[in-house]
Amino acid sequence: MMLDAPLAPEAEANERSQATPRASLAIMDGDMHPAPRSLADLKPYMSACWWEVLATYGSRRRHGMLGYEPYPKSAPRAARRDAWPEDGGPPGSNLDLIRKQYLDHYGIEAAMMGPLGVSGQGELNPDLRSALASAINDWQREHFTRPEPRLRSGIVVPDDDAEASVREIERCAPDPAYAHVFMLTRSLEPAGNRRYWPIYGAAARHGLPVALHVFGASGHPHSGGGWPSYYVEEGAAHCTSCQSVVTSLVIEGVFERFPALKVVLVEGGFAWLAPLAWRLDKLYARLRSEVPHLKRRPSDYIREHVWVTTQPMEEPRERRQLADMMEWIGWDRLIFSSDYPHWDFDDPFRAFPTAVPRDRARQILTANAKAVYRLG
Repeated sequence: MMLDAPLAPEAEANERSQATPRASLAIMDGDMHPAPRSLADLKPYMSACWWEVLATYGSRRRHGMLGYEPYPKSAPRAARRDAWPEDGGPPGSNLDLIRKQYLDHYGIEAAMMGPLGVSGQGELNPDLRSALASAINDWQREHFTRPEPRLRSGIVVPDDDAEASVREIERCAPDPAYAHVFMLTRSLEPAGNRRYWPIYGAAARHGLPVALHVFGASGHPHSGGGWPSYYVEEGAAHCTSCQSVVTSLVIEGVFERFPALKVVLVEGGFAWLAPLAWRLDKLYARLRSEVPHLKRRPSDYIREHVWVTTQPMEEPRERRQLADMMEWIGWDRLIFSSDYPHWDFDDPFRAFPTAVPRDRARQILTANAKAVYRLG
């Protein structure tokens, strides 16, 4: 839905250069990615021992591919071309540019950060894994949230180690700088496995949603038949990873065990959620004796505990079908996300087609996130 009339290219470029917001909406963004200028940014937040290990041996993540990225990207660092700061750092590292190009220009009131790259998740060395997660959490708070409260930190947890993850949540959760617990969809074992339950319990105790963002260094191919040939195959598989996460959380009984838990699926689209709920309900009706720990239909748990972010938004040929999908999911289950500063960034002023009612678009852009995150 275009909340303002579209601008001519020249007018839009001029407006972007002035970096003034064009709407009075207090936009809440469920997915923004910060980045260190280099690993040296993490040094002040690591012990001398673990900094030496990182500097000497580097990051060794559980993955079947080598290199910084598991697949080549269509743009360097998967970023917008205009998001590279002049100081030479990567996109997402320069706070002044983030303010001008993103926060101020769009009138973002709160953006939930999710650090990717070398953050401890998927590291093979268990102690380095924990040290990196703690360092990235402190770095987010000091470099971004304290000087700019509109940027809300995510608690990165070394989820392969539930005990260490709980310690990290307990350490960070009392600080209002942190908005959510940040995990990835491609985990070592299915997300509902009981090894992760202490993490969900700690998040629920502190009233923090768990954000499960696509990607991850599980070491497993994300297809059922091995590693795919093309990056486009990986992009298409994000929705299947999200389906696996939701299925596991529901069927393993996570939501029955933690009735206060809130889960947000990030950057996996959303059109898959309604048909998944229908399929699970049908299977549950026939096979419920296998899962006596479930007291309700799978769709009931999904409707109560699961939210999805809007990016990347599905684009059916018939625009009305997008509104139909949103209606099926529930207008209150959708949280706007931009994925700034990545190449497939969604402009909040142009993300929704006209078939989405204006009041519903405003609800997705603002109200729903306020009901999920610790905002205000």
